[in-house]
Amino acid sequence: MRSALLLAVVVVMVELGVIAWNRPTGDSPPARASIARASELQPNTRIVQRRLAHAGPLDLYAHDHAGMISQVARRALARVYVPNSAGDSVDVIDPQTYKVVEHFPVGALPQHVTPSHDLKTLYVNDDVGNTLTPIDPLTGRPGTPFPVDDPYNLYFTIDGRYAIVVAERLHRLDFRNAHTFRLVHALSVPCAGVNHMDFSPNGRYVIASCEFSGQLLKVDVRRFRVVGVRALPRRFSVPQDVRSSPDAKVFYVADLAAGGVWEVNPARFKVIGFIHTGAGAHGLVVGRNGKVLYVANRNEGSVSVISFRTRKVVAKWHIPGGGSPDMGDVSADGKVLWLSGRYNSVVYAIDTRTGRLIASIPVGASPHGLSVWPQPGRYSLGHTGNMR
Repeated sequence: MRSALLLAVVVVMVELGVIAWNRPTGDSPPARASIARASELQPNTRIVQRRLAHAGPLDLYAHDHAGMISQVARRALARVYVPNSAGDSVDVIDPQTYKVVEHFPVGALPQHVTPSHDLKTLYVNDDVGNTLTPIDPLTGRPGTPFPVDDPYNLYFTIDGRYAIVVAERLHRLDFRNAHTFRLVHALSVPCAGVNHMDFSPNGRYVIASCEFSGQLLKVDVRRFRVVGVRALPRRFSVPQDVRSSPDAKVFYVADLAAGGVWEVNPARFKVIGFIHTGAGAHGLVVGRNGKVLYVANRNEGSVSVISFRTRKVVAKWHIPGGGSPDMGDVSADGKVLWLSGRYNSVVYAIDTRTGRLIASIPVGASPHGLSVWPQPGRYSLGHTGNMR
């Protein structure tokens, strides 16, 4: 009886991430290197049981609330980093003055600015330039670019072991050492335009969008394998950003062509609903309180606010005179939503309480995946700051 109880506790601990499986170095099954001996676990069985019994509902964003900035990130300059895709440059905005305070060149077609897993570096994804340009968040200044194939987007596994370079035009997800960026495994994907993703709670799999083929992928991160391909239930779809609900029961996928977001059950990998938001739904940003999802409707010049609890649009904000809100982040205190204006060469600062446009800041040509830094959270999963 005691052995059976112990086994059950160990299984639950693995599912919750208390005990982690080592990641593999190839396609072979992982080794169990981090599980303690049963004799070491037995004295803590009752403690674990009590903690599990009193555990509240899962909240992936519980560590991302206002004021929860880590010691590492707290030392960084407060800045908004804007990659100008058509300008091969980055503009740096002071969020206190709403003015550009720095400007520097980078490699060709910068797409996103991505915080590293350990929060010590920001990377500019120079897509056509085939480089990553590091930025020191303590100074806001760029370092020496280094070669990486086709970095359209960049993510990090939950354990911080791998960087996942989203090589869109090469139809690959490249798993690289998160610190040296040495290639570990190049995973070819059976779709066109792979570009955005989000992780399951324990990081065992990701769901990724494929922009040009209207499909979603489910990828086993531990074994570097595509385990599912799902076509969206619309004749023409252009899926974009992907974000999980706090309880991980629904993954939201923005669809540029459908004008809204698809709701996907990640466990069954099945589309279960659709929420209309507006023309050109593109970027998804989780609110600082973890209760709402901001959807940037790029072709309509608006932002829709979805309640995670009701899975309905609870507010809609229009940019005066129109605009092209694209990708972005929320300020560390949650009061300002920062979005790039893709076709207007501006960055929008929007009051998250009222939806009022605070500022429209001129930047370079075709601003894309801007990053607000620092942000609350224990570690970064990549993109422009998907924090947990």
